Amino acid sequence: MIKAMKRPNIVIFNPDQMRADALAHLGNPASITPNLDEFAKKEAVSFRNAHCQNPVCVPSRCSFLTGLYPHVYGNRTMNHMLSREQSSLFSELKEAGYYVWMNGRNDFLPAQYPDIFEKHGSETFFNGERKVVPCHYEKEPPKNPGDRGYYSFYKGKVVPDEGCEVYSRDDETMEGALRFLERHSMEQPFCMFIGLDYPHPPYEVEEPYFSAIQAQNLPGRIPTPADSKAIPKMMGRLIENFGMADFMEAEWDEIRTCYLAMCMKVDAQFGQLCDALKKAGVYDDTDIYFFSDHGDFTGDYGIPEKAQNVMRDCLTNVPFLIKPHKGVEIVPGIRDGLVELVDFYATAMDLAGVTPDHTHFGKTLRPLLVDCDATVRDCVFSEGGRLDCEARCCSETGGTLPDISMEYYPRLIIQEEDGIAHGKTTMIRTRDYKYVRHLYEADEFYDLKKDPTESHNEIENPEYASEILSLSQKMLTWYQETCDVVPYKSDSRFNLEILWSIQKRRLGADATFEDMVEGMKKWQK
Repeated sequence: MIKAMKRPNIVIFNPDQMRADALAHLGNPASITPNLDEFAKKEAVSFRNAHCQNPVCVPSRCSFLTGLYPHVYGNRTMNHMLSREQSSLFSELKEAGYYVWMNGRNDFLPAQYPDIFEKHGSETFFNGERKVVPCHYEKEPPKNPGDRGYYSFYKGKVVPDEGCEVYSRDDETMEGALRFLERHSMEQPFCMFIGLDYPHPPYEVEEPYFSAIQAQNLPGRIPTPADSKAIPKMMGRLIENFGMADFMEAEWDEIRTCYLAMCMKVDAQFGQLCDALKKAGVYDDTDIYFFSDHGDFTGDYGIPEKAQNVMRDCLTNVPFLIKPHKGVEIVPGIRDGLVELVDFYATAMDLAGVTPDHTHFGKTLRPLLVDCDATVRDCVFSEGGRLDCEARCCSETGGTLPDISMEYYPRLIIQEEDGIAHGKTTMIRTRDYKYVRHLYEADEFYDLKKDPTESHNEIENPEYASEILSLSQKMLTWYQETCDVVPYKSDSRFNLEILWSIQKRRLGADATFEDMVEGMKKWQK
């Protein structure tokens, strides 16, 4: 008797807000990511042109864990996560016999339903077992909204208090993940989701990472636009609200080097994980996925952090690396083809040999693991923003105006009070062009060959009229193909009472149940 082959283990390593160009092997001369660089060189495929489906956390995560675009089920705000009826990669893997481990900071499960964690996982690691150790910043950050750089998110070098080591929530998450690998029996295939906070702002990190990134190696920063009328209203208002227009380049460099230092720490933690998998003897039997949910401005265009309906590459283009289990053919290296994060869902299910339980829109990337020139997509999409009437349900603050002392005030106040700036926005991007449709303001179009920094909106240029029309029609087709899905499970149109009422109309009011049964038999014939 032939023994059935065990399914591969799955590890999903998911840093928050990491842009693709934070990786050295993707061309950033200032980055220090040796583990991921070696991983891509020898064992994995790294996708240079991977794009998320929404440039903020919750919608992106709901999307890549279901293979559905955010608009399909309304998972398009920070407060609308998977419904109790929706399945996910995790619930489907658990149903297929996987032991699913995840940390509690996942941004896709609604916390008001305790049982939903049991539906999607076998074990959830909630941080808080260890206290974060006392520490301080080498330079005291600005304390008041009127202080220079208060809204910059820059904190700088983290220094432990005397006799302590720096200890963060990410450190505790990694400890929990490594402990799981030490105690799991390995007889049952496992799926691990490791969701990190880094490199999400505030921009802060300890040594040896803080001092490792050299400012002189940084690539050029995309400058602050000179004309706010030439950019989407959200970007213009962010530039105004953050109040960083007079920042010197050296000040931006502090933010940018600290961000890359945070990415360097993420790389080191990824190396820890790979070492633990090898020590446990399961590295070769494990599919490893490394990708982020979205990117970060990090000073480009004169803005820190992110915005939900801004479709610049620094927010939508994310790192995405895949190492399949032993036996799956792969040619390691960088791929230039366009892919989306919904393709993670399709690929993970494909390599695990599990059939999805719902319609989805991901495409398996298995062909790209072998063929450097293979193509699965000729364009990618991302979406964000809201209808003007959706201010309350799309609010991150519960519909109340944010306090000016909040670091997120510059972005949140726009979401609360400006339906045009926060209006619905959709991007379609090919290798050469990007078209961005805004519901309430002028559209955008960029020739990425001539203008890779997306600094010159060509929407009114007649030279591109045919290309703009072509992309807008592709966007319409995409919306029509993905606007909703029919559930695999169908509903019953008739119950016994309805069937009995139908039969009584046919057989008469005095008909008996036996008459109905006989009538049904005749009807079936």
